[in-house]
Amino acid sequence: MNKFNLLFLLGLTLYGCGEVKSNYELPILGRSEINESVVNGETVYDTIYHTIPDFQFVDQDSSLITNETFSGQVYVADFFFTSCPTICPVMKQQMLRVYEAYKDHPEVAILSHTIDPEYDTVALLHDFAERLGVSSDTWHFVTGDKDEIYDIAEKSYMVVANEDETAPGGFIHSGAFLLIDQQRRIRGVYDGTVPEQVDILIHDIARLTTKNTDEKL
Repeated sequence: MNKFNLLFLLGLTLYGCGEVKSNYELPILGRSEINESVVNGETVYDTIYHTIPDFQFVDQDSSLITNETFSGQVYVADFFFTSCPTICPVMKQQMLRVYEAYKDHPEVAILSHTIDPEYDTVALLHDFAERLGVSSDTWHFVTGDKDEIYDIAEKSYMVVANEDETAPGGFIHSGAFLLIDQQRRIRGVYDGTVPEQVDILIHDIARLTTKNTDEKL
């Protein structure tokens, strides 16, 4: 079982069969380490959680996008390519729901990485975002070095993203939406093709921000 499946199964265990709950604490997903130190003669144990490392990509407006872009924000990350013939159109329609719920909220952003940077140029991503009718202030479609994109997908976000000539469109990737908190930690994994899972994501975002969680989203 790969890393994503483990995370996703944990998500299903926490969230149930599409039911939106409000009485659970969001997990901190990924590997963690226990750091032992001695303070004033006493042994102290600190948990060091898995975090998203520094990155640098370019979005649809040719703007440099780094971790600092999301300082003080939570963001939802995913991986796609514009010519995807399978799950990407469904994912983007579901991500539009997240965008519409939080487009005016300064604490929330969306980060979509293309896994086909040779085809998905900045100009093409700009056109793609315009056709969706979304603002780059909230939703960043990023491109960059192919190996760096694949590396951060699999080692940091722990999802599948790679070339596969046997797959439709020539690429294979996860349909996951990943919720990242203000400390770069993964707080939730959701199936971006399932509306009920996206319902849960929309409510979980509110749990990490100052948005009124009683507001109907």
